[in-house]
Amino acid sequence: MNDDAEQTLIGISRKLDVLIALLLEESELSEDRVSKKKGTAFKVNYLANFGLNSQEIASILNSPIQSVRTLLTPARRKKNG
Repeated sequence: MNDDAEQTLIGISRKLDVLIALLLEESELSEDRVSKKKGTAFKVNYLANFGLNSQEIASILNSPIQSVRTLLTPARRKKNG
């Protein structure tokens, strides 16, 4: 793949991340039915179940990548699952 094609795909990926974030804000996942902490854990696990990596999830949720990685550890996933 040449450099131009790769840059185009990166740009498309960023735009899709923005769309996902906007849709997530409008969805029932953003309602205050659960605490903010549990809500974030739920969102992280929800997005991870679609095959997104921790960097992509952190970008979508505007969260620190280390926090996302922590929430994706097996023990945390089971607890928040």
